Amino acid sequence: MSIIGNIIDTALYVLQLLIFARIILSFIPHDPNNSIFRFIYETTEPMLRPFRRFSLSAGGFGIDFSPLIVLFLLQYLVRPVIYGLIGLVGRMF
Repeated sequence: MSIIGNIIDTALYVLQLLIFARIILSFIPHDPNNSIFRFIYETTEPMLRPFRRFSLSAGGFGIDFSPLIVLFLLQYLVRPVIYGLIGLVGRMF
C-alpha cells in the first residue's frame, strides 16, 4: 500500500477509536469541560449528527445508534471504496 494509503488507513483507524471512546464516555460520568473529552466530542459530532435523524430510539429508551451506523459505514463502505481508489491509482502509475 502506498504512503497515502497508510495515512488514510491510520486516519480512519484513529477516527474509529475516537467513536469508540465516545461510546464508552456516554456510559460513564465525566466532566464535559475536560479538554480531552471536548476534543473527542467536537471531532466526532460532525459525523454523527446527520445520522441521528435516521437513528431510531430503541423503544423510547433513548439509545443513540448513530455511532454504530457511522462505524459500520466506515468499515464496510468507506474503507473498501478508498482502498479500491488507491489500488486503481496505483495501477495507473
